[in-house]
Amino acid sequence: MKMHTGLKPVTDNIANNHRDVLRINKNILAALAYFDMFDYPLTYGEIFMFLGERHCKSEFTEALNYLVAGKMVYHFDKFYSLKNDYLIVIRRNRGNQKAAEMITKARQVGSFLIQFPYVRGIGISGSLSKNFADDKSDIDLFIITAKNRLWVARTLMHCFKKFTFLVNKQHNYCMNYYVDEQQLQIAEKNIYTAIETDTLIPLEGDLTFERFYTANTWTRNLLPNKTLRLASAKPLKKYFLKTLIETLLNNRMGELLDNFFLRITSSRWAEKTKQKKLNLRGLVMGMSAGKHFAKPDPVNFQNRLMERYKNKLNYVLQLTEERVAQ
Repeated sequence: MKMHTGLKPVTDNIANNHRDVLRINKNILAALAYFDMFDYPLTYGEIFMFLGERHCKSEFTEALNYLVAGKMVYHFDKFYSLKNDYLIVIRRNRGNQKAAEMITKARQVGSFLIQFPYVRGIGISGSLSKNFADDKSDIDLFIITAKNRLWVARTLMHCFKKFTFLVNKQHNYCMNYYVDEQQLQIAEKNIYTAIETDTLIPLEGDLTFERFYTANTWTRNLLPNKTLRLASAKPLKKYFLKTLIETLLNNRMGELLDNFFLRITSSRWAEKTKQKKLNLRGLVMGMSAGKHFAKPDPVNFQNRLMERYKNKLNYVLQLTEERVAQ
């Protein structure tokens, strides 16, 4: 008769528990590493919200306390960081205060821009959507347009923006990402686009943003603890001039005009990229353009950021393993 000692199940449980601990530690460090690239410490709730996998709160708390005790993560006031530097906490607090002022301004900007023809939704993106701003920050806006009229809407909005340079208000109108109602799903699916999508602050077009969130539930695969923001945008209103222009262009002429604006704009941006012209951030200017989208070229920023994040996370995990082994 074969005897069972019961040692194997115990050993398996220990091994499984060890793997679970390593997973949650890695997820915590990954969340902190991403925002550490921007010198942005996170609160307890924010770390949990940006974890790459689901974990119960008790396990998360225990793991975070372990990392702090081992000086792999640093705890200042209500913030956690990979850097042992209290100055980033001061920077964040100041940035949060500045962001509150700029978000108020952004709401005014959104209320104005929604009156442009074929604009169906406006949201805040970029660092401001993470509740941070400094003296160099712009108001980055995410624009959703009507189906097949993105380029008419974009061209009219950017013609207006030309005038803002005359009064030095161009930083309030950084309309750098457009999609239309036909193609609401974000094409690139990575941790950068997931965070950008889930942290958008809707301003105008409540039903439009509800459809946008429905089209982008893929973000839950990367951020399972981050519930997509409920559409807090204002409902669309009717504006006489907007309705009039749309009525005049809801025909073959409007379609031809939209295609024309797409061709000339994409050609102009391709020439800028070819000449390696730099934007204010020192990056080569580039646009990814199609019938249903207009956005910054992923090669110029997004891909570089993802490579930087990958290298940073590998470094952090290696350093953590060395400290644990000591």
